[in-house]
Amino acid sequence: MAVKKEIQKSSELKFDGKLIKLTYDIAEVNGKEAWREVVHHPGASAVVAVDNQGRVVMERQYRYALSKALLEIPAGKLDGLEDPMECAKRELAEETGYRATEWVSLGAVATSPGFCNEVIHLYLAKGLTMGETNWDPDEYVELEYYTVDELLEAIKNEDIKDGKSLAGLMLAMPYLK
Repeated sequence: MAVKKEIQKSSELKFDGKLIKLTYDIAEVNGKEAWREVVHHPGASAVVAVDNQGRVVMERQYRYALSKALLEIPAGKLDGLEDPMECAKRELAEETGYRATEWVSLGAVATSPGFCNEVIHLYLAKGLTMGETNWDPDEYVELEYYTVDELLEAIKNEDIKDGKSLAGLMLAMPYLK
């Protein structure tokens, strides 16, 4: 049985921010009208970077919305119509200083499809060499290095809890063992 498509009848821009937009939409669902609030996001790329010792490069970064520092894989938003792979390379270099010679696409995930159109493209990066970081003026990250066993323990203990990191790490596991 095919899922029926919801048809947009109207869309009203409620918020137009620097990162996201929010619309209030009316959609037709099974012949009836239903409201939908949609967060529009440009998309992002995230990287599971593996150093020459087989450890995964993680970032500890304060996340204002949650009022705490989180342990995450490097990631960042797409700039305009930027290619997701180019975004991944740029973000890895800016946030960690690393450049990679080997890249593997791990696929993409929809972060919160019930209300947001954000898609994050996931990559594995190997063959790392260190360069200079180039953080945005409003960010600061601390790099940490984890073996597979340490990552699995951190996930079990909920030390890693953001969705892109969990998805990226799980999709990268066949390449990490």
